[in-house]
Parts: sequence; structure tokens; C-alpha cells
Amino acid sequence: MLSPPDDAALAQHLSRRTFLYSLGALALTACGGGAGELLSAAAPTPRAAGAPTPFTHPGLLHTNADFTRMAAKYTTSPWSDSWTLLINNSHSQSTYTAMPQTVVYRGNDGVHSENYVRLMNDVAAAYQCALRWKIAGSTAHADKAVQIMNQWAATLTAIGGDSNALLAAGIYGYEFANAGEIMRSYSGWAAADQTAFKNMMTGIFYPICTDFLVRHNNTEWTHYWANWDLCAIACILAIGVLCDDGAKFDEAVNYFKSGGGNGRIFKAVYYLHPGYLGQWQESGRDQGHATLGIALGGAICEMAWNQGVDLYGYDNNRFLAGAEYVAKSNLIQSGTTYYTVPYVTYNNVDNVNQTAFSTSAQGIGRPCWALVYNHYVNRKGLAAPYSKQFATVVQPEGGPNGGDTSGAFDQLGFGTLTCKRDNIASGALPSGLTGYVNAGVPVLSWWGSAYATSYNVKRATVSGGPYTTIQTGITDLLTYTDTSAPAGANYYVVTAIISGVESAVSNQATVITGTPLHTYLTFDASSGTTAADATGLGHTGTLVGGASWVAGKKNNAVSLNGSTGYVSLPADFMTDVGDFTIAAWVYWNTASNWQRIFDFGDGTGQYMFLSPKSSSGVARFAITVNGGKGELGINSTSALATGQWVHVAVTLSGNTGTLYVNGVSVGSNTNMFHAPFRLGSTSQNWIGRSQYSGDPYFNGKIDDFRIYRGALSASAVLALYNS
Repeated sequence: MLSPPDDAALAQHLSRRTFLYSLGALALTACGGGAGELLSAAAPTPRAAGAPTPFTHPGLLHTNADFTRMAAKYTTSPWSDSWTLLINNSHSQSTYTAMPQTVVYRGNDGVHSENYVRLMNDVAAAYQCALRWKIAGSTAHADKAVQIMNQWAATLTAIGGDSNALLAAGIYGYEFANAGEIMRSYSGWAAADQTAFKNMMTGIFYPICTDFLVRHNNTEWTHYWANWDLCAIACILAIGVLCDDGAKFDEAVNYFKSGGGNGRIFKAVYYLHPGYLGQWQESGRDQGHATLGIALGGAICEMAWNQGVDLYGYDNNRFLAGAEYVAKSNLIQSGTTYYTVPYVTYNNVDNVNQTAFSTSAQGIGRPCWALVYNHYVNRKGLAAPYSKQFATVVQPEGGPNGGDTSGAFDQLGFGTLTCKRDNIASGALPSGLTGYVNAGVPVLSWWGSAYATSYNVKRATVSGGPYTTIQTGITDLLTYTDTSAPAGANYYVVTAIISGVESAVSNQATVITGTPLHTYLTFDASSGTTAADATGLGHTGTLVGGASWVAGKKNNAVSLNGSTGYVSLPADFMTDVGDFTIAAWVYWNTASNWQRIFDFGDGTGQYMFLSPKSSSGVARFAITVNGGKGELGINSTSALATGQWVHVAVTLSGNTGTLYVNGVSVGSNTNMFHAPFRLGSTSQNWIGRSQYSGDPYFNGKIDDFRIYRGALSASAVLALYNS
């Protein structure tokens, strides 16, 4: 098995700067002493939101129910194979000698030598000794774990170095908190010592992590890779549970769901390919870091799960999509040939411009797959074929040992011992079925069942059926492109074949083909602030600020004053749109750069817009889920004319986008792999206003604003202009 890379390389491209966080400079956030453990034999009850009251203890990577299972299994293969690796590890010995440091340095600050290896080794020792006590009852190992934690709590005053200090705080912080969480019920760990340990976690580790998530060291959010955010999230979440601090727990969970940086799961899993292969944000960089994302993401999901929060299943199992992609791309298919995976270009503020999957460190075997596989398959009954294969390849999972590089300490390891479960008796139904229109036809994806051998796709023209089977025998990948779909609403379900018997149906997915109107704002009102949607679908516009009614190209129009006026559309109104056409009549008063005809998005990370004039002096349409440097754009040959009515339209069919002015194509791009539904949730859908606060508002009039499902043909766009 390959050794993971040294994660000091994570920041080698960054400018060097000094970081030092000390107890003297930061206020301590005291947290409660060792609370009694809550025994839970079943999975936690899922909650919609918010920290648990009370927290479950132990309740980070392992619960009491988990330890009961481990104690019953550790003498039986394959659990015993992982146990043997544990008890033979140099860190798990009761004779281990810790070397606590007053200040831990990671990264070159130009003054101090790095010494973070002492922290990472001692954290691994505390955790491994804690496991030996909790599973086999060895008080000698319990005493050693407590001794290590007490020595560090009494010695450490700061974590410093360059920007890599965050990696030391985040990775070793979440791991140290896990050791403390296991030991909290040990009678030999005094309450005062537990409080001192928790104060170290809240006073030294937490401030570094929360500051990073807020500021990203004063850089643009795409500058840092997903793992930087993920280790900070893991640390904050773990400290929240350890210290019964609901605010910290919620901070971590909320960032994972909706944060600004690449640790947000929507951004970490950068692109969903058909069949739910989720391209990981670092897959074009190298596989050492891509697999680290799975190790950190899995730990976050498991710690939240044990407190009743299902991050594993969040956003239709988006983390599983990323895990399956990373697993498949690092598995050998036959001989020495790896599986191939689809890939789309990734770019960020540093212009990394990664156009191909990276084979650097391909095949790396981090001990993180038992956790992923056993949750999705043996807890939830889903199919996770590539995670399953990788869990088999790396079984039994060990942990960091003496002489390993720092990358081996990025995860605690021993997943075969701690996470492996007996096989589930029966799988779940196919689930998570979704569909979108691409190049005019529906593309479906779904999650499979643990023991299914194949799948059937069924279609109806009426919601709820009756359904007609249109494809049988689908195995891998779990996707289907329906080239025979009629125009209009198509309703799909999927069934599984399990032991030769067809299952009940999945959830139903609706896909609308053809080019029906999705939104039509005629702007024909003469008073009030409501712009009715003539389709009857409820996509009503609301006039805001300096927006008013005036005579238009056709009857009336909305006039925007260039300073405060815009039209707001409902949140998430295009989340089911693939191919599209957006068209409008525009009367532009003043030709300043980066005004917006429309801009739909959720801030400066994900959006789609049309500007009458970019800084290059031409009209531009762009769409991105990765900020400005990730934009996929179409440029015209000139800016829109001012002082006259101009018809503009933009279409997307598959990967081909086209921009039209007055019915004539003025630009196209055949690599437009983003579509509106890929923007995810959008709360800022505006006509006349930009996601970027520094851009000017639109100054002029807009009339006859239309959105169609599907791409109108060139002749249809011309006819719309002529009409």
C-alpha cells in the first residue's frame, strides 16, 4: 500500500506568512467537564437541524454501541486482523513516551523549525491507547491515553508556523478531540484534567480553525483546496461535541452544507457526472489529496451522524457521489490498468486550469474506506460498488505507525476494526432518482440497492403511472438517457432486480422535454411592484428600489434607474432546468461595464449572468459554480447598442451555448458543461442586478422577458425577434 503524501505540500504555492495563536492572546472558551455517557444501541434519531440536546457521549467517530460491537468482534477475522495491527503498532503501547511541546510549528515561518511531528505522533498514541482500553479493558492503556492528553494540556500554549498551522490545528485537533471523547468516562481521568484538556481544544485549536473558515487568510475563497476547509470543519465539529457546545457543532454543520469555501460539500464534489459519479475538487491535482478529502469528509459525516445529523445523505448523498468517483478512479480494473472516469475542467483564482484527471499518486490506499462502505451499504442498504471494492483492497485497515510520513497521520485508521459491520440482510429500494434535459433528451441517475444485480427504467405520461418499461438490464453506471421521450412531461421510476425478483419502484422523477415556456414576464403592468408570470407557474417578479413602469417595446416595460432598481425572481426557480433559452428586449441607456440584464445565483460562487458589456467591451454570458475564474462564457463581438431596443437571447443545448443579438448568432461555446440546475440552490435571482456588489445596476428598460425549457433553434430565435 502506498504511503500518503506529506500534506505540507498542500500550501507550497502560498506566500509564506507567520501564524501564532497563544493562550495569552485569545480568550478561553471554557466547556463542561466529563458528562456521563449515554448508551445508544441504535442509530441516532435524525434531526432536521440544530445541535442535539443533550449530546450523545461518546459520540464522535465511535459510540458505546460501536464499542460493544468492536468488543464482540475483535477476536474474529477480519476485525481481528485490524486489531492485530493496532496492538502491534508502536503508538499503542502503554510504555509510549509523549513529547509535548510549548509551541507546535508547522510550515516554514523563517524563524522556527517544524516540530509538529511530535503532536501528530502523540495524538495517534492517545487515540490508539484509548481504543485498547475501550475495546479490551486495559487500564494501563487508559492511563497512558490520559497521561498524554494531560501532558499536552499542561504544556501547549500555541500553534504557529506559516499558513500550514491550520493543517496542524485542524487535522490533529479533530483527532485529539476523538481521543478525549473516548476517554471522558474513564474514572482515572480527573474532572479538572478533562476541563484543562477541553480548554486547550477551545483556546488553541478552535480559534485557528474558525478564523480560517471566516477569512481564508484574507484570500479569495477558491484559493484553498477543499481539504483545508474540511480539516477545520472536522476540528470544530469534534470540539463542539467534546465540549457540549451546540454553537460550535452548528458552525461546522452549517459550513459543510452552505459555507463559502471548498469544504462545502457542494463545492468539494465539484461536478456530478451521470450515474452520480461526483468529481472531487482535487481530482485534477493529485490522488493523495483527493483521497484525503474522503478521509476528512467521512469523519465529518460520521461524527455528525452519531449526534443525529445526517450529512452522509445531505443533498442526495452528495458525499457518496464524491467517494464513488475517487474510489473508482483509484482502483485497478485489470492488470495495471485503472478505471477511467469522466472529467470536466476545473479552475480557480490561481489559474490552476486543470483540464484532465491527475494520475499523480493514483492507487493510493488511505485507510478510510471501511467507514464509507459500511455506512452507505451496511447501514443504509445502498449500493456503493467502488467504495466496496476499495474497502476490500485496503482491508484490514491499520493506522499510522513509527516512521510513517505525516500523510499517514491525516486519518486515525483502523476502520476494519472500528467501522466494519455485518452485512445488511436486505438492500434498500432504488432511490434518489433525478433527471434533467441535455441536448434535448432526458438523462436519469439513481442510487442502487445493496444486493441488486440490475435495474429497469419505466416511464409514464401521467404522474403516478401507469408506467411502461423502456429499458431493462442496466448494471453500471446507474444512468439512462431516454432518446425516445416524447415532448412534454415524462414521469420516471426505477426498479431493481434482486435474487431474480423485481422490486417496488423508486421515487418518481419528472423531466419536461421540448421548449415550453418556463417563465414569461410581459412587464405590462402600470402600477404596483408585481410582475406577473404569464405562464401561470408562479415565477412572479418583484420590482425593488428604483424600478418603475414605463412604455415599452410591447405595451409596457420595467425601467431600472441604474442605482437601486432591479427585479427579484423566486428562489430556486431554475433548479430543475437543463437546456434553456432566455430572451428579452433591452433598451440600454448608459454603456458602463458589467451591468446585468439578468444574474441568477447564490453569491459570487455560483451564478449565471448576461451583461451588455464586459471589461473587454463585448456582451457576455457566463455560468459558473466556482467563482469568476471558473466561468464558462460566451462573448459577443461587440457591446449592446445604447439608446434603442435590442433583442438578446442565450441558449444552451447539451454543452453548446449560443448568444444571439437581434436574432443573429454573435458568439458560441461548445464546452458549456454547466447548466442552471448545477448551480444548486439560488436565493438571488435578479434582473438588472449583479451578484458582485461592486458592479453597477442596469440602467435602462427591459421588456418581454422569457425563459424556455430547452434550446430554441436559430430559426425560432429569429422568429421571436421578428415577432
